[in-house]
Amino acid sequence: MRRRRRQGLHSLRVQLTVANVVLLSLGIVMATAVSLMAARFYLLDKIDTELKASRTSLRTAGFTLRQLDALRELGVAMDRFGTGAGTDPLPAPAVLYVAVDRAGDPVGLGPLQPTPRQRALAAAVTDPAAVAAEEEPSDVSVRGEPYRLVGARLPDGTIVLIGTSTGALHEGMGKALRLDLAFGTLLLAVLGCVTMVSVMRRMRPLEDMVETSSAIAEGDLAARVPSSRHPTQEVEQLRLALNAMLHQVESAHRTRERSAAQLRRFVADASHELRTPLAAIRGYLQLYDKGMLQDPAERRRAWDRVLAETDRMGRLVDELLTLARLDQRPELRLRNVDLSRLVREAAEDLLVQQPDRPVAVAAEGAVLVRADESGLRQVLGNLLGNVRVHTSAEVPVRLGVERADGVVRLCVADRGPGLGEEDAGRVFDRFFRAGGGAGSGLGLAIVQGVVRAHGGEVSVVTAPGEGLAVTVTLPARGEGGLPPPGDE
Repeated sequence: MRRRRRQGLHSLRVQLTVANVVLLSLGIVMATAVSLMAARFYLLDKIDTELKASRTSLRTAGFTLRQLDALRELGVAMDRFGTGAGTDPLPAPAVLYVAVDRAGDPVGLGPLQPTPRQRALAAAVTDPAAVAAEEEPSDVSVRGEPYRLVGARLPDGTIVLIGTSTGALHEGMGKALRLDLAFGTLLLAVLGCVTMVSVMRRMRPLEDMVETSSAIAEGDLAARVPSSRHPTQEVEQLRLALNAMLHQVESAHRTRERSAAQLRRFVADASHELRTPLAAIRGYLQLYDKGMLQDPAERRRAWDRVLAETDRMGRLVDELLTLARLDQRPELRLRNVDLSRLVREAAEDLLVQQPDRPVAVAAEGAVLVRADESGLRQVLGNLLGNVRVHTSAEVPVRLGVERADGVVRLCVADRGPGLGEEDAGRVFDRFFRAGGGAGSGLGLAIVQGVVRAHGGEVSVVTAPGEGLAVTVTLPARGEGGLPPPGDE
């Protein structure tokens, strides 16, 4: 449980939610601070402007303390109206005036003595002369209440202190701050919930990727990441890339399994094919060793059989070596080769071996291909050898070569018994022999390997009773029968 909780705290959705909440918190704090500072600056500037205007009025009027008696009496009377001496029951006026002497003590005007607030204001100032000399208002505390204060020196040397309470300003700013904090807290809570829900929805494709990867790790190679209902561009690109990679992994795994199965079957087939001639040779040698071949005719027949099996084993080994070299993609000796000439020569060789076989050749003119001549001769030899082994000498054979659509097609077709659909699908498999016929079963596999090494393709068209047609398609080179410059 503790591990799950720790993983949850370190999950991407929680980190994104916390990051958004923290950023919004910083934004709210900065916005609140800037707005309150601007409001405070504006209101204090307004108060300072009024105080400066009052000070300027006193300075320019040129009143002395005596001349202010009449004016001051009205203000003091209003400040003391309806109260006993030394009390402030009525709300304080917006602007508070107090005259002080050189020692900084408040001075009464006529019979009226300074009020307690005036005394408190005078007591809050330690150096009235310095206050009168300053151009900008200053902050003082009167009975725990903040005031903005300026001083004006009269022509007779009396200093008048002018103060304005800023308590209401600070109280209003405190209320605004508490309101901003409450609204910001509510906004942060809403944002946290919305962000968590949004991140969970956006992170769903990543969770699907994790589930798909886990399924593949358990052996389900066909699993793919499903598409999201509202995919983002980056996540969709990641999904497509991951699915493409998974497809490649599945294909590579299937190919590996198929190659491993083919290799096991190839080793088994090769062992079986080699075991037969080896067993025959071993048997005749044992007969000879035990002296059981006394008749010269029997010894001659045994010797011929040993030589025949040795030749068969040699041919099989040569074909296996050929396939092994083709699997390693050997470097071919490419040159311009006249395929028509090779077809005509192969047809002549077939007529020499089987004079009674009807052979038709459609290979007029020169058809050049860029290829390895020995490889093409082996292709033709294996195709015609397949015809000799699997068809009777009376079956017609047709050899043709043509150039069309930028490729060269070589076709070897016979009118033999043909193959069924299942056998036709395995005709290029190694050691496959339809119906257990003669031969090693490697001829067409070598044909396919040589053709693919040249960048071509080979296909088979056959049906029971309709013969077999093998078509080899190679890239065309040297149009017009002339080799390109620099070719051999």
